[in-house]
Amino acid sequence: MSVSADLDLTLSDFILTIRVAMLMARGTMFLALAISAVALSGCGLAYDASTHVRASRMERTLKPGQSSLEVHQSWGEPDLRQYLGRSEQVWSYAIQPNNNDVAATLLYTSVKAGDNGRFLDLKFVNGKLVSWSKAEHTIPAKQGSGFSFGVGPGGGVSNLAHF
Repeated sequence: MSVSADLDLTLSDFILTIRVAMLMARGTMFLALAISAVALSGCGLAYDASTHVRASRMERTLKPGQSSLEVHQSWGEPDLRQYLGRSEQVWSYAIQPNNNDVAATLLYTSVKAGDNGRFLDLKFVNGKLVSWSKAEHTIPAKQGSGFSFGVGPGGGVSNLAHF
């Protein structure tokens, strides 16, 4: 009888150990999923915060008369370019690109067609910065399809370009 009692204890201990291990694995998996969800949802918030910081720095450091090349080297490619004629351009840098889409603000990290947002508009005349101000824009559809590159206003009929 003592042998069967030892086996029963060992078998029950084994079953208990398996149950505890399964519960720990579930808990670990849940924790990993929760951390991943928080990290992924933070991407959009981090992008949104960085666009606010960039716009604030731009407003403090831009100087009338800067060339479009100087601005481009300092701040990169604008989110939108609008060509107002042969000698005038408006470059728009996102401040808060996804005003109308909570999911995009939390999860998506860049502007996309149809998004409504706040931008810092920089006006250039003859390649020189003349003014800047905040404005609301709706992002147009990208021009062309697939991968493309070019110089100038692009191949579409619109004078507004989304890069």
